[in-house]
Amino acid sequence: MALVLVTGGTGHLGRDLVDRLVQKGHRVRVFARSPRSDTNVEWAIGDLATGEGLQAALQGVDTVINAATYSPIARRGGAIRPMDFFKSPSAVDVEGTERLLALCREANIQHFLHVSIVGLDDASLPYAHVKLAGEKLVRESSLPWSVVRATPFYYLLEGMLAGLAWLPVWPVPTAVFNPVDTSDVADYLVKCAFDGQRGMRAEIGGPEDLSLVEFARQYQRACGTHRRILPVPLSDARARGMGFVVSNGGVRGSRTWSAWLAQRFSEIREAA
Repeated sequence: MALVLVTGGTGHLGRDLVDRLVQKGHRVRVFARSPRSDTNVEWAIGDLATGEGLQAALQGVDTVINAATYSPIARRGGAIRPMDFFKSPSAVDVEGTERLLALCREANIQHFLHVSIVGLDDASLPYAHVKLAGEKLVRESSLPWSVVRATPFYYLLEGMLAGLAWLPVWPVPTAVFNPVDTSDVADYLVKCAFDGQRGMRAEIGGPEDLSLVEFARQYQRACGTHRRILPVPLSDARARGMGFVVSNGGVRGSRTWSAWLAQRFSEIREAA
């Protein structure tokens, strides 16, 4: 088996991705700032934002899956702050991606698979602009490349809704979208990494096109919260600008929001 380097392998998506690769029998090296306890993979220590350790990490690698990103919103578990509407760091997603691509060319990498986001062309948040700039670097590269765009992840939706818990009334946009489970995205990425195809791949989204109001209702039922939900109308353009988009004509994950919530709160109860 060829050696696969995964950046962002310790994040939510990255952990699922590394698990799937190992289960399929692939040799996996994870590029991270610090090693974890998983002995089924190799650990290459470094930092994509500075380039430290990156050249050594690429030695002997055939395929790179770039799942690294720096989203302040994701770091907070989905909580949005006013600063997120004005700026977003680019050291990982732009400068880091540019550096990684250059070193991959030197290392003669055979496939560079980049993880991106559905709807970047219409999104207005600075983080989306940063992600789009990084994606463009990949698409303009001379490497054999692929790009997979995914809709927002369930864990981010949970974080956003959990942030409303203190309010007696939840103002929730009526926007329709189809968030997805990271495990479904990981399965699709493994397929795209080794099926021989290149270029812009079909997008992946969740199995259900629901309004955010319905997602909020299901969340309340799952966690036993009872709050009035105030639907807030949102134009299609505004919804797209905020990242609420439906992935049409692409790949659909199989795990529903309700199934994800059931497991999530089962785990919380068991840990209590």
